[in-house]
Amino acid sequence: MRQTANIVSRQEWEAAAPKQKESLEGPAKKVVIHHTALQSCKGLSEGKDRLQSIQRLHMKERHFDDIGYNFLIGGDGSVFEGRGWGVMGAHTKGHNRDSLGIAFMGNFNNDTPSKEAILSVKQLLMSGVLEGFIEPQFVLYGHRDLGATECPGKNLYAALSKLRSSGKHFREGEEGEV
Repeated sequence: MRQTANIVSRQEWEAAAPKQKESLEGPAKKVVIHHTALQSCKGLSEGKDRLQSIQRLHMKERHFDDIGYNFLIGGDGSVFEGRGWGVMGAHTKGHNRDSLGIAFMGNFNNDTPSKEAILSVKQLLMSGVLEGFIEPQFVLYGHRDLGATECPGKNLYAALSKLRSSGKHFREGEEGEV
């Protein structure tokens, strides 16, 4: 049985209202994986403060309209709504108009992504495809594939093959578990 992603809403983590929202022109053609390069967190209680801090940094210091990412992933597999589905992010310069940005919370130059976090992203991607927010033929990138950065960290970048292989199943329409 296929599970859909259980998403912690902006309201639940007490996000500030965005300055403005710009919609994607259609389903995302690319998914870009990032890491926050901060300490990892688990669950709503740890995640709430970290998310609010990232949102403040993005809005006040980087002058973004909102937190830059569409979704953020906790070490326990918690999925937090950033900008959410169908909204243009501010995560990969020159590639935001047709992509979805997903950030794993932690520093993956040092840490290894948890199985729970990987599974949650697979479920999130599956939900996005099934609900029409992500093109079935989407291409998955690490941030470093599209810009001069170490992001998403060497250990998460090495694990992207686990997410890329799951994308094949979306396109083939397989009904097995993610």
